[in-house]
Amino acid sequence: MNIIAAKDYQDMSEKACEIVSETVKSKDKPVLGLATGSTPEGLYQCLIEKNKTNEVNFEHVTTFNLDEYVGLDADNPNSYRYFMNEKLFNHINVNQDNTHVPSGVASNLEEECATYEKLIKEHGAIDLQILGIGLNGHIGFNEPGTPFTSRTHIVELDESTRQANARFFDSMDEVPTQAITTGIETIMDSKKIVLLVSGENKADTVKRLMEGEVSEDFPASILKEHADVTIIADEAALSKVDL
Repeated sequence: MNIIAAKDYQDMSEKACEIVSETVKSKDKPVLGLATGSTPEGLYQCLIEKNKTNEVNFEHVTTFNLDEYVGLDADNPNSYRYFMNEKLFNHINVNQDNTHVPSGVASNLEEECATYEKLIKEHGAIDLQILGIGLNGHIGFNEPGTPFTSRTHIVELDESTRQANARFFDSMDEVPTQAITTGIETIMDSKKIVLLVSGENKADTVKRLMEGEVSEDFPASILKEHADVTIIADEAALSKVDL
């Protein structure tokens, strides 16, 4: 794993933006795997700015998001489709038909998982997958114990994950208990992976990732076995790791 140390959150976002920009520029039809949550927001803002100044063109880009809450439709402000539209898609020249997020309100969720997995495969491997990491080591919504061989599936959200996301909802009762997520093997099929980590609260998580063993109890640990992974982390997140 390649580690890029960033000074702070903004520096992390800008460094990630450069990698994404280069990927988009170097491919005729780039396929990006995107993440939600507070960690990639700075990256998306940087990409918006680069698009405005014509430094990056998203006209031929296809995107696949990692996950979506079960039970929330695209118009729900807490859905990940809504998040992506507000934080990125509505502000760049991407073809909205080429932006993909699983449907959390599909009539048959198992079928939705299979369809999403098939759609990813039809576009070939994802050129660049952006990831964040949960305190418990989850990537996407693949919680501890998820098989490394998993493909797009429905997951029961860990209580710690629900609590971490509760700040976006009016009450804990409103936080969904399930999500659709691309599986760990699906993520590992990506040609290149960039993991973004920021903040002192992630320092123990980064330490375990770097120094711990590969185990399904800590899903992100599988990234050690990928051929092209870059971790971009700020000083606070790297504070417990000897580089």
